[in-house]
Amino acid sequence: MAYPYSTIEAKWQQYWLENRTFRTPPGVDASKPAYYVLDMFPYPSGQGLHVGHPEGYTATDILARYKRMKGFNVLHPMGWDAFGLPAEQYAIKTGTHPAVSTARNIARFREQLRMLGFSYDWDREISTTDEDYVRWTQWIFLQLFNRGLAYESEMPVNWCPGLGTVLANEEVIDGKSECGGFPVIRKPMRQWVLRITEYAERLLNDLDDVDWPESIKEMQRNWIGRSEGAEVDFMLGGETLRVFTTRPDTLFGATYMVLAPEHPLVDEIMTADQQEAVLAYRQAATRKSELERTELAKEKTGVFTGAYAINPVNGQEIPVWVADYVLWGYGTGAIMAVPAHDVRDYAFARKFDLPIVEVVQGGNVAEEAYTGSGPLVNSANSDISLNGLPVEEAKRTIIDWLVARGKGGRKVNYKLRDWLFSRQRFWGEPFPLVHCEKCGVVPVPEEQLPVRLPEMEDYRPTPDGQPPLARAEEWCQTTCPKCGAPAVRETNTMPQWAGSCWYYLRYIDPDNTRAFVDPELEAYWMPVDLYVGGTEHAVLHLLYSRFWHKVLFDIGAVSTKEPFRQLVNQGMILGEMEYTLFRRADGTPVSFQSPEWAAGRAWTEEKLAEADVEKKGDRFVWRRDPLVAVRAKTEKMSKSRGNVINPDDVVRAYGADSLRLYEMFMGPLTQVKPWSMKGVEGVSRFLSRVYRLVLDEETGGLSARLSDDPMTREQERALHAVIKKVTLDIERMEFNTAISAMMIFVNEAQGWAVLPREMLSTFVLVLSPFAPHLAEELWSRLGHDRTLAYEPWPVWDDAVLHEDEIELPVQVNGKVRGRIRVAADAEESFILAAAEACEGVRPFLEGKTIRKRIVIPKRMVNLVAV
Repeated sequence: MAYPYSTIEAKWQQYWLENRTFRTPPGVDASKPAYYVLDMFPYPSGQGLHVGHPEGYTATDILARYKRMKGFNVLHPMGWDAFGLPAEQYAIKTGTHPAVSTARNIARFREQLRMLGFSYDWDREISTTDEDYVRWTQWIFLQLFNRGLAYESEMPVNWCPGLGTVLANEEVIDGKSECGGFPVIRKPMRQWVLRITEYAERLLNDLDDVDWPESIKEMQRNWIGRSEGAEVDFMLGGETLRVFTTRPDTLFGATYMVLAPEHPLVDEIMTADQQEAVLAYRQAATRKSELERTELAKEKTGVFTGAYAINPVNGQEIPVWVADYVLWGYGTGAIMAVPAHDVRDYAFARKFDLPIVEVVQGGNVAEEAYTGSGPLVNSANSDISLNGLPVEEAKRTIIDWLVARGKGGRKVNYKLRDWLFSRQRFWGEPFPLVHCEKCGVVPVPEEQLPVRLPEMEDYRPTPDGQPPLARAEEWCQTTCPKCGAPAVRETNTMPQWAGSCWYYLRYIDPDNTRAFVDPELEAYWMPVDLYVGGTEHAVLHLLYSRFWHKVLFDIGAVSTKEPFRQLVNQGMILGEMEYTLFRRADGTPVSFQSPEWAAGRAWTEEKLAEADVEKKGDRFVWRRDPLVAVRAKTEKMSKSRGNVINPDDVVRAYGADSLRLYEMFMGPLTQVKPWSMKGVEGVSRFLSRVYRLVLDEETGGLSARLSDDPMTREQERALHAVIKKVTLDIERMEFNTAISAMMIFVNEAQGWAVLPREMLSTFVLVLSPFAPHLAEELWSRLGHDRTLAYEPWPVWDDAVLHEDEIELPVQVNGKVRGRIRVAADAEESFILAAAEACEGVRPFLEGKTIRKRIVIPKRMVNLVAV
């Protein structure tokens, strides 16, 4: 029978809220060490929380509760990344203002988070849409603008006519918008861009200073994409065409050049007879995403411009093509092509019958590109010879030659591009800028911030493609802050990334009207000690936040170079395991992955319930016939698959503490794990057993086994063992094994006739970060008159854990035949003698010779007898 979790949980949630139990005191408390534990704040969608959200939130809540009990001053806040395209699309469809639907969604999220008992300081709750928050987002943008880190540019962007906005690359899937599935094209548009490339080297180097998963660091390094090489000047008519290459040693093998379709030089160099083909190709390229264009396996396409460039090392004319695998935003938007030693160039040259000249020995360029090392060949002119040199020496030599002749130079390049920072949307932060015919782009004075969104009823872009704000004609018309002449407000808005770049700082001082954060408070709390969230934010959010933080550091607004000291990514929670039995045409079953099954006939599939299968080794089998293997698979949760688990349903059926405990018990926090309602039932039964240790299930009064007697030696040892295990596991964030240790303790406690009150009070403290509602209730019923949230965390004593005597199982030929008790420090010879004399073991040794005696210290004895 389940304990009355719904009554208990409602009671303590109300208590925590009314008493502001988890409020972080204002100011700096120098008497306590600070601990800032932060969740990646959610976008408040209309669907509410799913069971994947509470996984990371529970982990941080366990640590927040634990650290408070360890004497830390804990900052554990929550807020909302509330600007976003879904609310705007909903507004366009229904006429509901985005602020209205967003507020409704936030209320739903807040209700669900409180339902789960998370110990957030709700006094610090923020939303990126709050006017005061927008004010400081705009203020930070102005710091970027004033330092020359924000600029206007005509940029090729992913334009979605259906949504009327620019989309980031990751928001485009197979040429369509992730939201709504509308076609996306590439087109040049006026955009605001942030000069993140100015910080590329620091963003790269400072990864060494943070405690992040190496895989995440590597993803950031790859995104930044630092490469060393040379810039080389090719003459093209009267123009100089500069290209970047990491392989200047192969210059003598450059047999053609490629420009990005968007390159402005294309219009100048294409010949009349190639113009139609080039323009058609450029138009086709606008319909492809950058990911599609750079896919290695895709069919290579391109068009000859009709123009030729001069290779600076040998004076040869080489044809200039346009091809979509070269991107205008990367490097110079032009490459020299060396097909003998580059896979993409090789495929392109083969398709269009272009020359392939080997300049590095070691492969067979008649068959494929050779990208390895070797001595240089076919690489000499009257001034210089690279022949015979290894690759690295050849690079240094040719760069020196280029520099000496003014034809190029050394260059460090980055794959990272400047950050496209504007969107053609309504629901976002307005830029604090005006356009004046006389003064150009002028920032809005700080005392006039925030620039608020106008009241509007139509949130669509204008018919000519202008952003929705252009419809607010009265709002657009203003005066220039510099000269007082008529001016027009900027009508683009900032992307959703803007508010999420600095929210961790506002939590520190959310009500400050004079600054975005008080310097003394910032110095006390920063950097964030632990940041937990999904791997989907591994690159962009973290990179953008680090960029903004470094700018703030440079202007003296923050005290640390990096915002997040430690980062942990929780693993994805998949849907429940699905089991499938395969049958032949005659109805008889066929074993999954057997040779017959692999032959690929049209098997009939039959879904099985979990009760119909069992695990045998590394596979699942049918209970009716264990020789028949069944398919077991799990999928990502999605509405289309019908496997989404709503946390409200789980809480209603088993309680919030059961949900919290199960999500931590599923497996290591960082691993991908399948959901199982059977697992939820299991932890619910465990919590019911804990409840029954203290309270009588029938009467609701204290258990008759409860006593004020002191603990026995066995009880004391078991208690100190669980304190030690849980403490160390929380510190390591190994929550699943901490829960296992508590289950072991409760199983032992169920067998004790007398349960000392002191022992149970201490155990309840250990349980409390994991199952706080039940722990508070039991703590109260055990006679304590205040919340346990700030009680000192229990401390174990290793002296208590020292065992004078231990029990060892004794195996004979791999099977346990008896058990012996020996001194904990007994000699191996004594242990073996006791094992062979054990009453349960002797019958299995009679008439046999012991060939091998194995003692695993403090674990077991194994005898091999024949």
